[in-house]
Amino acid sequence: MYDVILIDDETVIVEGLKKVVNWEKYGCRVVATADDATTGAQKIRECKPDVLFTDIRMAHIDGLTMLAGVKSEFPDMQITVLTGYRDFEYAQKAIQLGVTRFLLKPSQMDEINEALEAMTAKLNQLYSGSALKMDLSAAESIGESGSIVVSSALKYMKEHYTEKLKLTDVADKVYVSQWHLSKLLNKYMHQSFNDLLNQMRIEKAKDLLCDPSLKVHEISDHLAFNDVTHFSKTFKKFVHCTPIEYRNSGHGSRSPA
Repeated sequence: MYDVILIDDETVIVEGLKKVVNWEKYGCRVVATADDATTGAQKIRECKPDVLFTDIRMAHIDGLTMLAGVKSEFPDMQITVLTGYRDFEYAQKAIQLGVTRFLLKPSQMDEINEALEAMTAKLNQLYSGSALKMDLSAAESIGESGSIVVSSALKYMKEHYTEKLKLTDVADKVYVSQWHLSKLLNKYMHQSFNDLLNQMRIEKAKDLLCDPSLKVHEISDHLAFNDVTHFSKTFKKFVHCTPIEYRNSGHGSRSPA
């Protein structure tokens, strides 16, 4: 039996799919549903389904980032997108990420059934051992998915590095587990989450140290370091001198206008 998750903020669609589709005919069963992307991502990590039907134009989400997160963490999962938006470029990008079908709402039953048949056929091939080698639209889609997840994570970090940011916070925003995000950052950036975050903070600190009116502890607080000692140690790790030494050396002074 293949496990299925349904995600859509229109409850009538979720309930309709649950009741109308002959899941057993395709060797499937619905194991969970969700009406928003964040809950859906949690359900996916809990249940690890084989098949996903999802909308990608729900409130407060970046649908392509959600797809990229799901596909990068669970590359064998078969996905059909249901959407009410006729956007060719969006559809093309979704397919590049490895989505099996991209269906416009309201979808016809024959379209749903055909999508389900295509997804289960792929799963049968995967799990029967007949697909021993990953084809090239699959390898590329996994690489594309990982790249989008990392880009989205870095963007969020750059926008929030002055906050007490944790790996789990960023992972939630890009719809992957913290372990998977950590792996992707190391693969694509060759750095850990903490080093990337601290590097962003230290680059900003170097700029702020140019303002003699700012005290070192004020800069430390602004950049969400635990305390001045932590800030100084981290600064020295990246710049090879303390903040005070950096400022006194002349690097941290603005030239007169």
